[in-house]
Amino acid sequence: MTPSSSSSPDHPVDIHALVRSTTERFIDDHRTTGDGDLGCALVRTAGQLAEDIRCGGLTIEYKTSISDVVTEADKAAEYFVATALTELRPNDGLLGEEGAAAPPRSGRTWVIDPVDGTYNFTSGSDYWCSALALVEGDPADPDEILVGAVHRPIPGITWLKKPGSPTLRNGQPVAHPLAERPADAVSVGTYLHPSRMGNDRIRLPWLAVVEDFACLRMAGAASVDLAGISEGRIGGWLQHSVHDWDWLPGRALVEGAGGRTAEKTVGPVTWKLAGNARTVEDMLAAFDDYLAGS
Repeated sequence: MTPSSSSSPDHPVDIHALVRSTTERFIDDHRTTGDGDLGCALVRTAGQLAEDIRCGGLTIEYKTSISDVVTEADKAAEYFVATALTELRPNDGLLGEEGAAAPPRSGRTWVIDPVDGTYNFTSGSDYWCSALALVEGDPADPDEILVGAVHRPIPGITWLKKPGSPTLRNGQPVAHPLAERPADAVSVGTYLHPSRMGNDRIRLPWLAVVEDFACLRMAGAASVDLAGISEGRIGGWLQHSVHDWDWLPGRALVEGAGGRTAEKTVGPVTWKLAGNARTVEDMLAAFDDYLAGS
C-alpha cells in the first residue's frame, strides 16, 4: 500500500518523500543484519516514522467502527516495513494489518503491525507500539515464532525475543521473570469492544474469568499489554478473536520470559490467553467452570 503525499498546513512533511528516504537508507544499512536485529531495527524505525507523521497532523479513516481507525501513518509505516523486507528478505512471506501480503517461498512469514493501538495513537496517547513477528509455517498456527519485536517510541522501549536469548528489554533480559502467582493476586489486561457487551455468549464467559483477578486493565494495544506481561507489570491477559499481528509479537515475548500462552474456544469465539503458568491455568479453569454451569 503506497503512502500518500501531502504538503498541506496540517501535513508540513511530504510523507511520500519521508518514507522513500527512510526506506532507502534503512535497506542500505541492514543488508547483512540477522533476523532478530533486523526485526528490532524495523519496529524502531517504523515507530519513529509513525510518530514523526503524527507530529505533523493526521487524517483519520474509519474501518468497522468509530474506534477501528487507520491513518496515513499506519499505511506509511507498513509500506516502509513491507518494502524493506521485500528487498532484504525476498523469499519470506508478508502479512500486515493494512494489507501487505506476499506468500512465502522460504516457509517463513513476517507478520507486521507497525502501529498497534491506532485509536490510542490518534488520541494523543503514548500507549501504542510498532510490532512484528517472524514465524516458521502458517501464521495462524506457526511451527515456531523465530522473532518477536515490540517498540514504544514514547517512552523509547524496545522488547525483543530472538533465537538464542530470553526476552530482552532495551537489550537486557527482562528485569522481572514471571513468578507463579494466582489470578486473584495479579492484574489482568484485556479488551472487549462495547458492541460485544450485549452478547451474552461473549460477555458472560469473559466476566467469569476477569472477576477472579485483583484488578482489570483495558488499555487498547495488545502488543504493549503482552510486553507488560513479559516483564511482570501485568499478571494475565485475555482477548477474543485476536488477529495474528496483534498476537504473535507479544506471544513471543511472553514465552521468551518463561510465561505461558493458550487458546480456548467458548461459544462463538476463541480466546487468547497469556500470563505466568499459574494465572493461565486459573483462566482456563474459570472458562471450564463457566461451561460446566451454563
